[in-house]
Amino acid sequence: MSKGYFVTATGTDVGKTFVTALLVKKWRDSGIDAGYYKAALSGAELRNGKWVAGDADYVKTVAGLPDSQEELVSYVYKEAVSPHLAARKEGNPVELSKVRADFEAATKRHEFVFVEGSGGIICPIRYDEPSAVSANGNPQKIFLTDIMKTVDVPLLIVTTAALGSINACVLTVEYARAQGLNIRGIIVNRYGISGNLQMEDDNIKMMGDMTGLPILTKIPENSSDLGVAPF
Repeated sequence: MSKGYFVTATGTDVGKTFVTALLVKKWRDSGIDAGYYKAALSGAELRNGKWVAGDADYVKTVAGLPDSQEELVSYVYKEAVSPHLAARKEGNPVELSKVRADFEAATKRHEFVFVEGSGGIICPIRYDEPSAVSANGNPQKIFLTDIMKTVDVPLLIVTTAALGSINACVLTVEYARAQGLNIRGIIVNRYGISGNLQMEDDNIKMMGDMTGLPILTKIPENSSDLGVAPF
């Protein structure tokens, strides 16, 4: 078993955070000390005068994690836009050295760590203006794949079985492979939500056949369980 998994998705609002929470919970309920880490989060929530990293707080609550917000997320931005734009507007852009250090710290606190991505696989995390000068004298461009390579754990790809999911899933898998990334398998979220199980089951079969990857589990909408043992 690896030291963790990186949870990415075929796009925004596929249910990546929901699935990550179920993953962490399942591992912990199975006796594995699993933790959570996210490099960058945009769209923080203002609660009682304090900015809260909503995704991390949700996983923390569902899985019963003891970690503080500062330990769970390296960079928290207020505006709900792509992290590169949020960082450009709010300051404090992502540095891979901090991501590496914070992830390694998480692996020391926990036996196994789930890393949640931001948006889809090509999401820009940092994209300096041409006039910007970084510590090494050049504008920096960091994408989610750079975060994936920095933490160096296999990917779990979260998708749905809705109309259009075959295209989104296969493109995500092929891009990951082109980047030299290791993929553990596919997780289907919101299974059955369309009401057309014939279509969804066929979409799932096609995603498996066309990518050659295992379908690790199918999770119904609002399920409280991952539906499979730790893998």
